[in-house]
Amino acid sequence: MNVTLLSHTPDPERVCAAAALTSYWHKGASETFGVLTEKEIEDILSKVMGYGHVSVIEHATFTFSIEGISRACSHQLVRHRLASYTQQSQRYVRVEELDPVVPATIAGEERAAEAYGACMKAVQETYETLVGLGVPTEDARFILPNATTTNIVMTVNARELRHFFKYRCCERAQWEIRAVAREMLALVRAVAPKIFKNAGPSCVCEHVCPEGDLSCGRIKVNANGT
Repeated sequence: MNVTLLSHTPDPERVCAAAALTSYWHKGASETFGVLTEKEIEDILSKVMGYGHVSVIEHATFTFSIEGISRACSHQLVRHRLASYTQQSQRYVRVEELDPVVPATIAGEERAAEAYGACMKAVQETYETLVGLGVPTEDARFILPNATTTNIVMTVNARELRHFFKYRCCERAQWEIRAVAREMLALVRAVAPKIFKNAGPSCVCEHVCPEGDLSCGRIKVNANGT
């Protein structure tokens, strides 16, 4: 798996702070954008986001290349519908080598790993046979498993990213998308630390856990301040 931040709104926090000022000041963003200090930007964002007025951070967008994840993971990813996606097509891109994602629970058990590997080898061989017989790749792909790797580009605004992190950084999230989300969070924190300083699962950003009896218990640790 590889997650890369391809591009983002230039000076994203300044953009969002200038947008926030627009709603309650007589000056326009063109006048305030260039003169805001870093302290003013931090104060503005802390204030408006603290009030729950998070629409202003929609003005900052981030584009990621997410590579080598499973189709099972990408199916979860695209459920976040306020983002934009472009995914590698199995219709046009022939799978030359399956190279499947292998869960640790399978890789760590010899017999499970052998069975998994044998299945993937059979799938690869059957896929190649079908293509060799003239079956279009768009039809041969029907036998490919969820473990097949894929690449996807995702563009999303900061508000939706915080929502994404709330659910996908959680210990209860599926392990692969959780790993993707944590990589994404580290990347955006580096370029917009004020916007994402307390982003993460519900126990971090809201100090509550919606998982009930299924909770990992982390919220209890946070409540004790340790």
